[in-house]
Amino acid sequence: MKMLCSIYKSILKEGMYLYVEKNQALNHIPEPLLKTFGQPKYTFDLLLHPERKLARVDVMEVIETIKSQGFYLQMPPGDEDKLALGE
Repeated sequence: MKMLCSIYKSILKEGMYLYVEKNQALNHIPEPLLKTFGQPKYTFDLLLHPERKLARVDVMEVIETIKSQGFYLQMPPGDEDKLALGE
């Protein structure tokens, strides 16, 4: 399973990134998340596949989460267990 995704960084919270499938717009991201995240700033595109290693998360978890909810939110180090909505 492969997926080309676009990665956006938060301008409000250092270390917070949003992964979405390359061909998807950001209009399906929940409004409370966007308020916490701020205006997404495009960083780069990345081909995700089982052999690719990501620094802080399992690549298959990212792919499955994007497929099920339309995006994957990578939290800053130390904040992985916190839900950033509304902070």
